[in-house]
Order: sequence, then structure tokens, then C-alpha cells
Amino acid sequence: MTKVKICGLTRDCDIDFANEVMPEFVGFVFSRDSKRYVAPEKAADLRWKLDYRIAAVGVFVDENIENIAELASQEVIDLIQLHGNESNEYIAKLRSMVEIPIIKAFTVRSEEDIRDAEYSDADFVLLDSGKGSGITFDHRLIKELRRPYFLAGGITPDNAGNAMESLHPYAIDASSGLETNGFKDPEKMRSFIDAVRI
Repeated sequence: MTKVKICGLTRDCDIDFANEVMPEFVGFVFSRDSKRYVAPEKAADLRWKLDYRIAAVGVFVDENIENIAELASQEVIDLIQLHGNESNEYIAKLRSMVEIPIIKAFTVRSEEDIRDAEYSDADFVLLDSGKGSGITFDHRLIKELRRPYFLAGGITPDNAGNAMESLHPYAIDASSGLETNGFKDPEKMRSFIDAVRI
């Protein structure tokens, strides 16, 4: 069964509704350049309120490895998602400091991007069209990928079911497609979950 990730939660009410619809993963964005940024202290508070059955993913962009390791050691996050230019060497150093899974995100524009994802040393890869762009990429490029992946980029309640059925990703990930006026919309979150779990 395809798993569900809802990314970019920032408010207590986002957590409350996540606890109702029960995705397998939620994402906290620690990149200050993102409008969905949450400070580590706020993320810790949100994590405390999150149902223990939901895994918290920390999303980072070229972050100092020690900062990531600190959040992992405090159990604020259960997985790490790297969304910048992090190399396999970076991943190796990070892995030497943490004992939780690492996801490496790749912006997909060509078959070369899929090859890069194939050879990543991360535990999982995430295929995206860009950081929170809300646009889908050419899913035909995925046919060459031979490893489990998180599918992101322009995922909405309207297209999630078709994407899941045609591509069979390990997990499907949505953020901006679940928002109204820049905030997570409970009805869109529920519709997204329903579309994937029918």
C-alpha cells in the first residue's frame, strides 16, 4: 500500500487534523527560505502533539550536519529529508552521526536526474518538480527508476489517486496542493488521504 506524507505543517491545528486522518508521515520544514519554515522549538512542540504512529520528517536545505543531528538526537524528527545540493559524501557524514533514515530529494527535469536518484546513497529518494512549486513533472521519466521513491510535485487530491495507481510509488507527498490561502486545508487533507487509500 502506498504511504502518505503531508509536508509543511506549521500550526497546532495542522497537527490536530493530521492526527485525525493519520498519514504515515508529516513534514516539518527547517529551511528559513520557506514560507512553511518552523523553528526547532516550535517543531518540538508540534512533534509532542503528533500521534506517536505518525513519523515526523525534518526537511533541510544544505543545513549544517550538526544541527540536523541535534534534532534527531532530541527525537524531534524520525526521518531526514535533504532538499538541497547534498552529496553522497554529505550523506555519509550525516549517517555517521544519526541512526534514522535519510531521504534525498531530486528535482526531476530529465532522465539524468533519475539516474542521479538511482545512485544516491540515501535510504529513500523523493522525486519533485521543485521546492513547493505546486507543479507536476513528466512522470514518464520515472519508468527508468529501479528503487522505491516518494512522489511529490504538484500532488493534489484530484490527481493523487491516478498517480498512485499508475506509478505505484512507495509514498506520495503533498504540500501546497493541500493549502487554501497559504495554510493547510483540513478538507483537502482528508480528500488527499481518501484518494490514496480508496
